[in-house]
Amino acid sequence: MSNKGFISLEQLKNLYESGEIDTVVMGFTDMQGRLIGKRASARHFIENLAGHGAECCNYLLAVDIENNTVQGYDISSWDTGYADMAMIPDMSTMRMAPWLPGSVIVNTDLYTTSHELIAESPRSILLRQVERLEKLGMRAFVGTELEFIVFDDTYREAWAKGYKDLKASTDYNVDYDILASTRLEPMLREIRNSMDAAGMYCEGVKGECNLGQQEIAFLYDEVVRTCDNHGVYKSGAKIIAEKHGKSLTFMAKYNEREGNSCHIHMSFRGLDGSAVFADKSDPRGMSATFKSFLAGQMKLMREFSLLYAPQINSYKRYVEGSFAPTAIAWGLDNRTLALRVVGQGHGMRVENRVPGGDVNQYLATAAMIAAGIYGIENNLDLEEMTVGNGYASDKPRIPSSMPEAMELFANSKIAREVFGDAVVDHYVHYAKTEIRDYNSAVTEWERVRGFERV
Repeated sequence: MSNKGFISLEQLKNLYESGEIDTVVMGFTDMQGRLIGKRASARHFIENLAGHGAECCNYLLAVDIENNTVQGYDISSWDTGYADMAMIPDMSTMRMAPWLPGSVIVNTDLYTTSHELIAESPRSILLRQVERLEKLGMRAFVGTELEFIVFDDTYREAWAKGYKDLKASTDYNVDYDILASTRLEPMLREIRNSMDAAGMYCEGVKGECNLGQQEIAFLYDEVVRTCDNHGVYKSGAKIIAEKHGKSLTFMAKYNEREGNSCHIHMSFRGLDGSAVFADKSDPRGMSATFKSFLAGQMKLMREFSLLYAPQINSYKRYVEGSFAPTAIAWGLDNRTLALRVVGQGHGMRVENRVPGGDVNQYLATAAMIAAGIYGIENNLDLEEMTVGNGYASDKPRIPSSMPEAMELFANSKIAREVFGDAVVDHYVHYAKTEIRDYNSAVTEWERVRGFERV
């Protein structure tokens, strides 16, 4: 893939000396899928941080979405004193950030101050599965398709309104529509061009079904690079939207209409670039390796669903007839199922339609790789494909709530084998915290229904 937009340390030095760059954003993706970190002066980064990293508090992997400290995590608590962790830059990820004047962005890995990789970090979880896959002689290539809804309110205006009565940027279903989507083109064009200049390969944009809904697509890449791109894009798109007086949301289910999906396309290739998922002698072009990979996805979809659907809101997206799947089944080019097989040759791949726009991309792709390895190592047989309407099928169902998904993940022997007890317990505790907070909240829906009429 092209390295356009990515820069070396030597290039950073030259850009700093010429006055073009003065800031380095050191970022990582937290449990909630947000790109967070700190800004360093370019001079300080060049002279001190590039080779040693920077410190941040380890509670950043032990907070809720409001950044409230949460007790009960092994990694960080009042009892352990909220120690530092080190953000070590992966210099191969340093890129231009045109939406942040004078800035570049570099992704970091998280280590303890005693130089141990922090296993609970989303990027660490993926890196471990990538390492396991490479030992089997394969690499994963991935594309993530994020949908979002655009509003004609800024983020601060939306906050002040309590996110009520926001004005969607289109007035009707604009799926593949050119006319109405053109009203958003100044913002969409800047997002596309900015991401290209930041090292991504933008394929294009299309309208979607919900009011104000759009999808910008990027070319697939090696899985870690794709996930790094995903996080930078998601953050950058919000910043650019704000510049245009708008806001956008990646919530899985913003309202009762169509939700925001993040379909994940994945294929394995040999270390020599060979198409290990393809077999010309098979009637459907699918290799035995691919069939076992798919069987692994099927077997572990329910147990790993917490890694595909990480928020309470995620589970409200699984509605029959909404193009969000409910049935755990596979088929050829069938959008009613959880797993849609498409392509041929090097393009032979599966589209996982379970994740929503709120997905943590590192966790979801790690889950897919782990499930694929399980299927391949155990030579699992693939059941017959489902034909027709998956919503009407008798196939097992995707968990309908976070409590259900949490229990499946917590009790999964396979999850504990492939991810480790520390990782499973960490994300189970996160889910417990979210469920507790959700159950204690009094909603507008309850007030409207119960204030007078109960």
